[in-house]
This record gives sequence, C-alpha cells and structure tokens, in this order.
Amino acid sequence: MWTVRYREPGGRWGRQRERSFPRRIGLDGADAFAAGVEDDKNARVCADPARGAVPLRVWAQDWLERRVVAESTRRNYEGFIRNYLVPRLGDRPLDGVTRWDVEKFAKDLHGGGAGLAASTVNDRMVLVAAVLEAAVVDKRILDNPARGVRVSRRDAPAVDEDEIPAPDEVDLIAEHIAPQYRLTVYLQSGTGQRPSEALAFAAGCRRPGFVRVRWQVSAKAHRADCRAAFVPLKNHVEGEYRDVPAAPFIEQEIDAHLLRWKPVPVVFTGRKGKRRRLEVFFAPRQCGKGVMPTASTYAYHFKKACVSAGLVNVNGSAKYTPRSLRHFFASTALANGVPIHEVSRWLGHRSIKVTVDTYGHLVPRAWHRCREILQNAMRPALRGSSESRPAASSLRSLAEGSPGQV
Repeated sequence: MWTVRYREPGGRWGRQRERSFPRRIGLDGADAFAAGVEDDKNARVCADPARGAVPLRVWAQDWLERRVVAESTRRNYEGFIRNYLVPRLGDRPLDGVTRWDVEKFAKDLHGGGAGLAASTVNDRMVLVAAVLEAAVVDKRILDNPARGVRVSRRDAPAVDEDEIPAPDEVDLIAEHIAPQYRLTVYLQSGTGQRPSEALAFAAGCRRPGFVRVRWQVSAKAHRADCRAAFVPLKNHVEGEYRDVPAAPFIEQEIDAHLLRWKPVPVVFTGRKGKRRRLEVFFAPRQCGKGVMPTASTYAYHFKKACVSAGLVNVNGSAKYTPRSLRHFFASTALANGVPIHEVSRWLGHRSIKVTVDTYGHLVPRAWHRCREILQNAMRPALRGSSESRPAASSLRSLAEGSPGQV
C-alpha cells in the first residue's frame, strides 16, 4: 500500500489528510493523486472544511427549498428525501459521503428492502447527484460522489405458470367484478393491454377486427386538478400507437358494454400542450368520483372480484392480479403457435428480449419441434416405413455399443 499525506489549502494551518492506494504508478495510483492535489492547490480548487460539515439532510432540504418546480414534483422529491435518503445518509456530513456510500445506497434501493425498479432508482439517483452537485458548485465539497451512479436493469423475470388464470377463471373474474369493469377484464385477457391502457379505451380505439391502443390513464387522473388524464403509452412518445387483433368475443363484449353505458367525452391537455378530446368507455358517471379511474382503483375491484369468485391463495388473498390477464393473453397466443415477435409488438414491450425472458418457457410446441427436428436429423425414418423412429431395442443396442453396429 502507498500512502499520500497532504494538507488542505491554508498553508501550515490547513488540515492534514492521508489516503492509501494499492499501487504507486498509474492513473489511479498514489503519484497521480498527489500530483492532482498539488494542481488543485495551484488552481485554487478547494472546499472549505467547515462548509462541508453540513449534514446531508440539512443540505438536501435547503436545496429543495431553492428549487422552482411543480408542486407535484416537489412532493415527489420530498417523499424520496424523507423516506429513503435521510434514513440512510442523512446524518453524514457533505464531505463524508463517499462514492461507496452512494453506490451501496442505490443497490439497497433496488435489491434491498425498498425493492424499487431499476428505472425508478436511476431516476432518483439523478436527484441525489443534483443535490450533491450543488454542494460542489457552492465549494462545500470537491467532487460529486453520486455523479454517474446507476443500477443495471435486471432481465425480466420469467412468469410463473401459477400466475396465469385458466379461461374459465377469466370468465369468473368478469362475472364477479363491478359491472362497469367487465369489459376491462376482456380487453386485458383478449388483447393484452395493461390496466391503464384498457381504462383509456375510447370510441376511436375500436377498429374493424382490431383495437388501436394509443393512450393510457395517468396515475394522477383521479385528482380533480389533473390536467393530463391521459398520457402516452409506456416506451412510446405522444402520437405513437399499436394495433392488436381483436377476437369476435371482444366485439361482443364491447357491444354489451355500450348497451348499458355510452362513452363519456373527456377533454385533456397532451404532453405537447394540445387540447384533446376522447369518448372514453370508463369515465365515472357519479359526482365526486374524480375525472378518471386509475389502475389502482381497478386493482382494488379486481382483487375484490377474485375473493368473491373464490380465486384465493391459502391465506385468503386474491390469487391473481390485473397483470395476470396480460399473462393469459401472451401465454395463450404463444402456446398456439403465434410468432413471439408478433406477440411482443402487441404487448408493447420495448424489445423482443423482454418477451422471450418473460414468456419464452411457455411455448411447448417449440420443444416438440426441437425433438422432431433432431430425431429426423440423427435417425431419419426410412422412406416408405411406417416407423417414425428407431425401436427402443435398437437405441439400447447403440447405447451399449453392440457388436456389428458402426
């Protein structure tokens, strides 16, 4: 180990520090660090130790108070700082937060008790980096330990077959759910839409033989002050859409829904500021119920329907979730020979890899084709023979290396 001892700016009164390195030469060695310290002193790049002693929780709160952001964004930031950043790093002084601390914090958010999605963690790490970058600009710390910290996206987990309902169970859920959401069950199971996409189903989505999925309901649509009740699809920008074939029973369920409820016009502002109008199927018809039901509202009714239908786990909780209907659509299509790249496009996945990782093991016909192809390649049946494969005794003789076999 090589140790570099140096003083902070201030001459003989500067605080003495030291840092150890596993090697002396190289870009990450002791010599390079020592040269960098001297260069920083000569360039007067320094931080006041007293100013760097401010706790991170105090600095983060002060940083947030000086930001000009929307009220909803401010609440979002406050919640993350209060619930995640402060409990783990809040008591550390600014100059005491290391790269290792930040990387472990991000890892714990993703894979630890918090269990946040990789995209969510990476979004929040941009916030942490902004907080600490402000401290660099204010000359409280020399470097930003959160700059560039990210977590890798994990491969999509393969769906458990126990999470996929049978066709009769789909019908049971549709029978027991609140009547206004019956069509949503079949839009999910019959066209693979996400809950928020099915809830955004409008008159313009219905096309001859297929449905056009263009919008999804915003998670904030239940609030009266929400200006954008509908937002672009996941992995898409405003104006993009996907078309999904619709079986005749979907057409019948749409007709049955329209006999009881007529579409309701909802006006909203798109991401580009343009005013838009949709004739939506699931807008609430009672005062005081908000502008639009959200995926959370639908999930509540869905779980309630599962319990009512007796589709429960050992502990009495709902056996399925709304996502299970999307799994039903994908697994049914793939098991019956529909090409996986088509299913991927209809599901709206960002890449076919997500579809393969999630549903690739649910394609039994691929196993049969593989066995058949390899059998024909290695032991092709004789022309005109009724036998499609060698007799078991012949295979046994080959395995045992019987005389006379080449």
